[in-house]
Amino acid sequence: MPDDAALPATSYVIPPAPVASLPIKGSSQVFPVRRIYCVGRNYAEHAIEMGSDPTREPPFYFAKPADAVVINGADMPYPSVTKSLHHEMELVVAIGTGGSDISVADALKHVWGYCCGLDMTRRDIQNEAKKTGRPWDMGKGFDNSAPMGALVPAAGVDPSKGLIELKVNGQVRQTSDLSKLIWSVPEVIANLSQLVRLEPGDLIMTGTPEGVAAVVKGDLLEGVVEGVGEVRCRIV
Repeated sequence: MPDDAALPATSYVIPPAPVASLPIKGSSQVFPVRRIYCVGRNYAEHAIEMGSDPTREPPFYFAKPADAVVINGADMPYPSVTKSLHHEMELVVAIGTGGSDISVADALKHVWGYCCGLDMTRRDIQNEAKKTGRPWDMGKGFDNSAPMGALVPAAGVDPSKGLIELKVNGQVRQTSDLSKLIWSVPEVIANLSQLVRLEPGDLIMTGTPEGVAAVVKGDLLEGVVEGVGEVRCRIV
């Protein structure tokens, strides 16, 4: 067998895309983003406001592309083909150790850290997709649809409780507590790892509380999760 060093280097026909990443609070290092998984309707009050049953049905998931992240408080351009852009404030879990069929008891051992995130949604496109039984991708996974704050290491963070809140132009729009998650962070990790193998760099957006509403150009969004940090962006 030839020595690997003698093999030609990979030559791409076009330049490969840069790796999406999140800043880490207090560090010059960054966290590479592999995939973004999102949990749907994981707070009872939000499930009710969206017209769904808030009981503990099995969690379901959708995805956003890794390069949908908006970081460092950068502006978010108002997306095309929508007249109803909604905010959804969420706790984000960053996976540091991969695995399949992870147990609930071991789930938090796979977490590298946490941050605040916004699952921005083209609600009119999503609602039309729901009516016709089509995928939500273009309502959820569009460009710049995931503003996120800096990551903090998992040590010292309790994802089972704590204030989660979003203000728009200084006025509270969403406020709740992580204790109201229908499926807890360990339960979500365990369940998702049965469906796909989780890998280092995966992010899980854990769901939004009630109070989702439309935003317009010029609005300033400021979100916080107690013990984790904040996220900030302006719609332009």
